[in-house]
Amino acid sequence: METVTGTGDAAGAPKQGEQRAELSKTLKPSWVWAIALGSAVGWGAFVLPTDWIATAGPLGAILGFLIGGLLMILIAVSYGFLIRTFPVSGGEFAYAHAGFGRRHAFLCGWFLTLGYTCIVALNASALALLSRYVLPQVAERGLLYEIAGWKVYLGEVLIASTALIVFAVLNIRGATASGRLQFIFCLVMLAGVGAILISVLIHPGGQLSNVAPLFPTGVPPWTAVLAIVAIAPWAYVGFDNVPQAAEEFDFAPRKAFRLIVLAILAAALLYSAMILATASATPWQRLIAGEPLWGTGDAMSGLFGGIGIMLLALSVSMGICTGLNGFYVAASRLLFAMGRGRMIPAAFGVLHPRRKTPYLGIVFVCALCLVAPWFGRQALLWVVDMSAIGVTIAYTYTCLVAFKQFRWSGSAARVGDAEGCESSGKKVLSLLGAVTGASFLGLLLIPVSPAALGPESLTALLVWAALGLIFYLVRRKENAALSDAELDYLILGKRSPLPAAPAATERDARHAAAEPVGSE
Repeated sequence: METVTGTGDAAGAPKQGEQRAELSKTLKPSWVWAIALGSAVGWGAFVLPTDWIATAGPLGAILGFLIGGLLMILIAVSYGFLIRTFPVSGGEFAYAHAGFGRRHAFLCGWFLTLGYTCIVALNASALALLSRYVLPQVAERGLLYEIAGWKVYLGEVLIASTALIVFAVLNIRGATASGRLQFIFCLVMLAGVGAILISVLIHPGGQLSNVAPLFPTGVPPWTAVLAIVAIAPWAYVGFDNVPQAAEEFDFAPRKAFRLIVLAILAAALLYSAMILATASATPWQRLIAGEPLWGTGDAMSGLFGGIGIMLLALSVSMGICTGLNGFYVAASRLLFAMGRGRMIPAAFGVLHPRRKTPYLGIVFVCALCLVAPWFGRQALLWVVDMSAIGVTIAYTYTCLVAFKQFRWSGSAARVGDAEGCESSGKKVLSLLGAVTGASFLGLLLIPVSPAALGPESLTALLVWAALGLIFYLVRRKENAALSDAELDYLILGKRSPLPAAPAATERDARHAAAEPVGSE
């Protein structure tokens, strides 16, 4: 529905006739859990196990994902609290605004938008990659050209484009349909992974002895594990889709933390199961020596033939569909919140007149991603590697805002304190979460790090940062016309309970105490 604000009599309140669109509360707990799990797992658990095993060995890869999952739960503590405090679309964008003001909100939202959009595109390209392996006569039809060593075929471009359009239409039709399908896809995916692991372990040709050696030779075990831990922000990105949909919960926001933790644990076990199944199906050193197009597919094919490929293809298809659907939800809600907050054109904050969905954000993401298949998968991977920076920035902002909101046990209460903010333990955990986020940034940006971004990804990062600066400067005048109180209402639906950031202008300072008109 759409809520119209009041008359604007109070200083700093939204203007007469100003509208703040609000999303309908239709998402059930099981659907939200499925959005978090399906987005976190995606295609990577089925396509990349041989890459991870080559980097860290079977045990190193499993330990890396388990440790990374625990670190994500540490960060999720802050998410759980802020979802309860600010149950609105926008997630990290809204939190950064509440804690640090409009500039930080734009910075966080800009990089996070790129991250979400790239993952939508990469999931579509993963479907084309799967079709190359399963249906090469369809995918590898109509060779167009070659980019960065990757041959681009018209067949795979059409497959990826069709998937993008289908899920865009699904999301425009409503959150109920996409949420229900997300839950079904997740159940099928989990059943498929369970069947794969059990079948490998009971098959005479599948031996746990195949996982030896547990770590790659010539690499210290701690270095191998650290290289996998460093990709945890990318591997588990998706649990943070939950706050993007918080405005649409049909249940109490306080339940979100439990759903996030359950999704992260399930994702960690699923990653570990696919690594173990791949390494147990055939001696892993022999498997990676051939530099296969799809190592896990070769392992299952060698053990079970066509049946193994069909079961694996079904599982990875569900992973791809959950990733596509989940990140369409997240990206469109983030764009909706930024449009509603006038950080980007206000048209993004308008709902479909009949479906009541943020349709312009969905169409925008779809249009942007439809360009990606034409550039080949290798070039897309450079951009996606860089997009991990945006996700990590969002993690860090969330934990810093939570640290700012939590207060030490026994300390004096502050005006506007949120319920449950008095907790020394949670304040420490939020600080540790911020340190963890900053550490992930260091692992990605410090040149000597085992997970440092390559020159192509760093170049893409600089280009995106420059575009963001230009975009911000172009819209600075329009954004400055809104007072802090107006932005609080448009982004948060109420005044922020956090201590106010320093006012950027005298006008904002004069209106800092103004209460916006309208219902939450």
